[in-house]
Amino acid sequence: MLWAVFGILIFLFMLYLLFVPLDIVINIDKNQYFVRILGLAKVALEGHEKEFLRIKLNTLFTRFYFYPLRKKKKGQKKKIETKSGKKRNYKSNFKRALQVIKSFKVKKLILDLDTGNCIQNAKLYPAFTFLNHHIGIFQVNFEGRVNVVLHLQSRPINIIKSFINY
Repeated sequence: MLWAVFGILIFLFMLYLLFVPLDIVINIDKNQYFVRILGLAKVALEGHEKEFLRIKLNTLFTRFYFYPLRKKKKGQKKKIETKSGKKRNYKSNFKRALQVIKSFKVKKLILDLDTGNCIQNAKLYPAFTFLNHHIGIFQVNFEGRVNVVLHLQSRPINIIKSFINY
C-alpha cells in the first residue's frame, strides 16, 4: 500500500513538471535576468562586487551561487574530449532550435528606446506606432532612456512536443 501511494505521488509530481510554467524574464531597467520554473527553481544572472558575474540558483530549500567566469585552479585540468567521425548537421540543429523558440509565448514586451539621434528616432516613430497595436508596447523617447522588458512563457510539455513534431 505504501509503494502504491509513493508511486502515485511520483506520477503526480512528474505530471506537475510537464505542465508547470517556465518563465524567461529580461528586464534591463531593474537588472533582472532569470529563468524560473514556478514553485521549484529560479536561475538568475546578477552582478557581484568581486566577480563580474554570478549565477544564483534558488531551489525549494537551498540557494547556490556559481561563478562562471572564475579561473580554474592550476591543479584542475580540462578533460580532453575525442571527436567522433560524424559530422554535425547544423541546419537540422537550427531548425530544431527554431521550433523550441516558437513554443514560447510572449507575455510582455516593452521597448522604450532612444537611439541618440533625433532623425533616427523620428524614423522609428511610425514603425513603433504600427507595432504598438500588434505586438507589445513600443515607445520612442528623446531623453536618453533605453528600457527593454521581455517576459516569455512556455510549458515543458510544449517544448517536448516541438522536439517530437520536428
